[in-house]
Amino acid sequence: MALGNDSLVTEFILLGLTDRSDLQIVLFFLFLAMYLVTMLGNLGLITLIGLNSHLHTPMYFFLFNLSFIDFCYSSVFTPKMLTNFISTKNYISYNGCMTQLYFFCFFVISECYVLTAMAYDRYVAICNPLMYNIVMSPKVCSSLMFGSYIIAFFKAMVHTGCMLRLTFCDANTINHYFCDILPVLQLSCTSTYVNEMVVFIVVGITITVPSVTIFVSYGFIISSILRISSKEGRAKAFSTCSSHIIVVALFFGSGAFMYLKPSSAGSMDQGKISSVFYTNVIPLMNPLIYSLRNKDVKLALRKTLSRRKF
Repeated sequence: MALGNDSLVTEFILLGLTDRSDLQIVLFFLFLAMYLVTMLGNLGLITLIGLNSHLHTPMYFFLFNLSFIDFCYSSVFTPKMLTNFISTKNYISYNGCMTQLYFFCFFVISECYVLTAMAYDRYVAICNPLMYNIVMSPKVCSSLMFGSYIIAFFKAMVHTGCMLRLTFCDANTINHYFCDILPVLQLSCTSTYVNEMVVFIVVGITITVPSVTIFVSYGFIISSILRISSKEGRAKAFSTCSSHIIVVALFFGSGAFMYLKPSSAGSMDQGKISSVFYTNVIPLMNPLIYSLRNKDVKLALRKTLSRRKF
């Protein structure tokens, strides 16, 4: 049965992360544990920020949204990934594949811009602390988040719309564990030149603009920190930024490695490993990094637990 875009393929087969049967069950339990920790960590952080008024600040407003994005983001592909580890044939419908691709693009692009907003928040807090409450007002913070989601919505629409214009004839085996853009493009029996240009331009902008903004912000931040006279003050300022720098480096680095290079069968296998970082590791690390090393979050956790005691 043909689809609306004249595609002859009604379902795809996902090859998964590996074809080694001896690793399937091990990877199933590994990624299941990672998924559960990711869900509990991000949901716990969302709950703590929502219940504790002293965390209702710009920094934790962005962290709340980052946790929400990671919570949804992981659920886009991980349940299907886990099913594939224990299934003999890993099918996904055409409509399901396009839906997965859209929400993957939406949440990953949203995360790019939320991380950028968090860098700007740290820049204002360290470089212009006296104006912090004015510059990072609730209206400004809401506008930054709304803008992040709107940009992600339209960029995800562009990627998905370009994919829907393609025709898929016979090949239906995706060399990946979810419906990512480049692996799906390789199956098209029509020209993908426009799609590849869109990927290069849109992904290039999505990685370059936030990366440059973050780089410039941290240039000013480091310059301000080095002017702090006390060693304790410099250490405290650096500690508030180190977690964000680690997450940004892993997230943007793995994304650039996957998308800003020529695609091939060999590079696609390498890309699957790179994808694990920004689809599984980053959403897992974010709540751990931003909570276990954060005194305010630890205090909020103790207060919340004490209120629940009888």
